[in-house]
Amino acid sequence: MPWFTKDFNQFFKELAANNNKEWFDMNRKRYEASVKEPFVAFVAAVIKEVGKQDKNIRIEPKEAIFRINRDIRFAKDKTPYKLNTSAIVSPAGRKDLTASGIYFELGPESVNFYGGAYMPDKEQLHKIRAAIVRDHKGFRKVIEHKPLKTLFGTVEGEKNKVLSAEFKPFLVKEPLIANKQFYVKAELPPKWVADPKLLEKLIEHYSAMRPYNVWLATAMR
Repeated sequence: MPWFTKDFNQFFKELAANNNKEWFDMNRKRYEASVKEPFVAFVAAVIKEVGKQDKNIRIEPKEAIFRINRDIRFAKDKTPYKLNTSAIVSPAGRKDLTASGIYFELGPESVNFYGGAYMPDKEQLHKIRAAIVRDHKGFRKVIEHKPLKTLFGTVEGEKNKVLSAEFKPFLVKEPLIANKQFYVKAELPPKWVADPKLLEKLIEHYSAMRPYNVWLATAMR
């Protein structure tokens, strides 16, 4: 039995054409039945399964799930609602987006799984770069881990145009040291939302990224 019905994606398709509070309020019960409640149940199952590999994960779904409301305070786009659902399952959940875990989005455009370090702060970024220099073989081993490369491809992220003198000499040996983000992303077709094996697919991706997550978490300590 699938976690979500086809109305999950259909709801967001219709929301895209009616992204306003009036329409959402009229369809709130549908949102709760087709999107919110099954997503909470799914995230609870993800927490349970991911917790088997990371004993530090003891959060509740509400600590992992992001609001459907967009932050429009400084945005040019003033539409109030997101067109997908998302959550981050990690030891800190939404409270710390640098913590090791898996971030995922479900919607009618795609199903996305993310891992690695998306928003390291200045100190954490320095520690990651220092660890790359100190343990370059270990870094290469985890990013070239076959399951990670097969499911996610390469490490992604924005780069610094200027690198400090401390790390600049290492740039030729490891171009990724210029990154200021170190995340991996897998994009699947939206049909996966209604697939009965969605949870298994997510855990397959989490297991593939876990050695990389652990390396980064160790580096940032």
